Amino acid sequence: MTETFLRIQGLTKLFGSFAALSDISLTVFEGEFVCFLGPSGCGKTTLLRAIAGLDIQTQGTIEQDGKDISVLPPAQRDFGIVFQSYALFPNLTVEKNIAYGLESRRHQRVEIRKRVQELLTLVDLADQVEKYPAQLSGGQQQRVALARALATSPGLLLLDEPLSALDAKVRAHLRLEIKELQRRLKVTTIMVTHDQEEALTMADRIVVMNQGVIEQVGTPEEIYAQPATEFVAEFIGTMNLVPVQALPGSEYSGLGARFQVNHNELPAGSHAALAIRPEDVQIDQAGKAAGENTIQAKVDDLEYLGAFVRVTLVASGDQTRLQVDVSTNRFSELSLSAGSEVSIVLPPERILIYPRPD
Repeated sequence: MTETFLRIQGLTKLFGSFAALSDISLTVFEGEFVCFLGPSGCGKTTLLRAIAGLDIQTQGTIEQDGKDISVLPPAQRDFGIVFQSYALFPNLTVEKNIAYGLESRRHQRVEIRKRVQELLTLVDLADQVEKYPAQLSGGQQQRVALARALATSPGLLLLDEPLSALDAKVRAHLRLEIKELQRRLKVTTIMVTHDQEEALTMADRIVVMNQGVIEQVGTPEEIYAQPATEFVAEFIGTMNLVPVQALPGSEYSGLGARFQVNHNELPAGSHAALAIRPEDVQIDQAGKAAGENTIQAKVDDLEYLGAFVRVTLVASGDQTRLQVDVSTNRFSELSLSAGSEVSIVLPPERILIYPRPD
């Protein structure tokens, strides 16, 4: 079993009367890549800064590698950090920027030079050693910041939205490089991001945060396929959320119809949200599909997205709008256009139910 590397218990951070973090508890395992994901203001950066000692928590404890670091200053904690803004020294060369932490710790000059060369090779910048930050592209500057954070061989690597300032193509390339580098070095890594795609492609586990609390912790597959709350369901990917009411047995009413679901723990009369991903809704010509969980709808809009077409429908029963993703081949077979009448099926095994206040 993987060893626990970081243990956070009962962490609360107050700014006056505002609780930026409320009773956060979390375990991070050795060598794991964890992403803190959530909307702006959810507390993810505050949590990262508490781990680094840059913002000491109001309550709670943090243990790293079995050592209580709850009130230690940043200089006495074992981490490297990469900021969104890179925070490189503009008056120092690439070599000097990377060497800075080693020089501060009074390492031998020969040792420093060797370590810098290793890191430059690692981040594919061996030919940029004498350049200054202003002479580098954004992606190259981020690689230098990463090499500098790794120079002292920290036990923990902290990444604060490290790719958000880069354009989409560079960002996609660099996230693969960072993940590969993290796997090779086996360094425990925590990254803050608001980008779902970034978290889903890079993380071993994702911590979804909202309003200072953790909504769910899980693998990318768990977070996407089995969101624990309605917030996670709506925040991760695209999700159809339909207001429904529980009926006796495993049925719900909504969309002007009755739906069978695989699991129903709500008493009859309870209000809830029915959730289903656009790719899980089955679509056919009007009247062709029949039986359980079938409703009639009309095509309202079509959005071509390359590998698939996103079809926006209006349910005939109550005019609720639904999104359905159809492969381009299937779309050609259906010959859909605005105004087309269709049948759609919501498979019971793909439906999730979230309780709502009555």
